[in-house]
Amino acid sequence: MRAVRKETYSKYRNKKTEYNGHKYDSKFEAGQAWILDQRLKAGEIKGWERQFKVEMIPYNKYGEPCPRLKVTHKIDFRIHELDGSYTLLEAKGAETTDWRRRVKWLEDIWLPEHPDHAYQVVKDKSNKGRGLRWRQKKS
Repeated sequence: MRAVRKETYSKYRNKKTEYNGHKYDSKFEAGQAWILDQRLKAGEIKGWERQFKVEMIPYNKYGEPCPRLKVTHKIDFRIHELDGSYTLLEAKGAETTDWRRRVKWLEDIWLPEHPDHAYQVVKDKSNKGRGLRWRQKKS
């Protein structure tokens, strides 16, 4: 009897990829890193960093911070633009409920406190039709 190795996939069928000595969660994210390297070489941006951590702490009605309600979010890339501003770039294949909640916090709490930052999402168009399969009710 011969052992058969079953190939395993992640929940959203993304494949971890290594680029330039760093591991990325998907081929799409690694591709975005390559694009940022090309933009850096062309002189379009000053620089970029990966896995930028944002901590968001809401305030209560008295204006006091509530650290027990803190939400953290790791954004795929932070790009340092030529004009000195920053762009937070998110490479998404599948939008999850948790991600939507964290983006809402980012837009409502963190971005207004950091006017030199902008937020941008790049969606993977090649992943269309894959990922989650929702069951349809039969009539």
